[in-house]
Amino acid sequence: MFEKLFGLKANHTTLHRELVAGATTFLTMAYIMFVNPKILAAAGMDEGAVFVATCVACAITTLIMGLYANLPVALAPGMGLNAYFAFTVVPALGGDWRLALGCVFLSGILFVALSISPAREWMINAIPKSLKLAIAAGIGLFLALIGFINAGIVVASPATLIREGVLTSPKVWIAAGAFVLMFALAARGVIGAVLIGIVAATIMSVIAGLQTFSVIAGVPPSIEPTFLQMHFGGASGAAIATVVFVFLLIDMMDTSGTLTAVAHQAKLLDAKGHLPNARKPLTTDALGTVIGAVLGTSPVTAYIESAAGIQAGGRTGLTAVVVAALFLLSLFFSPLATAVPAYATAPALVFVAALMAKGLKDIDWDDLTEAAPALVTAMAIPFTFSIAAGIGLGFISYVTIKLVSGRAKDVNAAVAIIAAAFVAKIVFA
Repeated sequence: MFEKLFGLKANHTTLHRELVAGATTFLTMAYIMFVNPKILAAAGMDEGAVFVATCVACAITTLIMGLYANLPVALAPGMGLNAYFAFTVVPALGGDWRLALGCVFLSGILFVALSISPAREWMINAIPKSLKLAIAAGIGLFLALIGFINAGIVVASPATLIREGVLTSPKVWIAAGAFVLMFALAARGVIGAVLIGIVAATIMSVIAGLQTFSVIAGVPPSIEPTFLQMHFGGASGAAIATVVFVFLLIDMMDTSGTLTAVAHQAKLLDAKGHLPNARKPLTTDALGTVIGAVLGTSPVTAYIESAAGIQAGGRTGLTAVVVAALFLLSLFFSPLATAVPAYATAPALVFVAALMAKGLKDIDWDDLTEAAPALVTAMAIPFTFSIAAGIGLGFISYVTIKLVSGRAKDVNAAVAIIAAAFVAKIVFA
């Protein structure tokens, strides 16, 4: 049955290898079960329901990826996208997280439509490399700032906007210890380093008397508080369009980069560097955003942590099926998830930030017309506390600097349209 479904021999793999690869991928990305509910709870959503929505969304979309696309790629709510949802979109929509879910749903529908058409590839290829890298890095810095805030390392200040918190606080020390543990374990190649750090911080919180919980496993909480709670009214058309577009733009770039990187590691790319039959995984990823909105979570996307499973030998969709099964099994550990304090997951945000920011090294810093817009993008995202604002300022500065410096030929139609749309938003909204 497995041979018929996944072609194990043709892909030079075995059942045992795929099972091990699936477990490896799951352990490297299981932290999302603890982190995502904490982030979305900050937007007013029910933490228990988001935990269930996260696990079920991961399971369904990853199962589709395994059975339909036959790729060893797992999916989950995207880091950065969840922060954008909770800390930018919901406040901008007057605290209405249901409308924010509606925006996620609409972006997913558009994503599906683009994924089955050539327009998606055109749009992705039209965005300059420097801006792609800067957006990823900026989102990483945004996550790091949120992590510092959740850990108590950074607090608000009326004089300087932000300043250091009470660094002698036990919560800060626990978060700092988990931070060191995560990076040390990851540097040593330990599977599940982030998950281990979160669990260790939670245990230390219990020992210190800062956190209590009675059971580790139990019946999953109800998903009803978030299931099918989306709606589409209550805000201006311009505000909704901006949110939908930014969700779509980030999700598309994130997915394209992740699938290409993972497929390259698995040696699944053709001679031209393209992923054969790419429409299936792209459509699956797009469906993930729709499914996530229906269940009650931020956009679901392909996870770069899938590379860990591929490194362990995963080559087919059976790896993804194993990951999906483990996420379903995790539903019964909801008491543990809700007992994890925010400062225990804060180091995970910084860990992910370090991975996302590394692309800055590939920007051409000698070309100021590329470097300056990239810097504006990467810095504006965390400093405005808005991914949308940072992206908009990045595109506007890119087009403006290129035009004034006499390099209008570097500006293609897609970039000009995106920049013009952000200018219109600033002027009229």
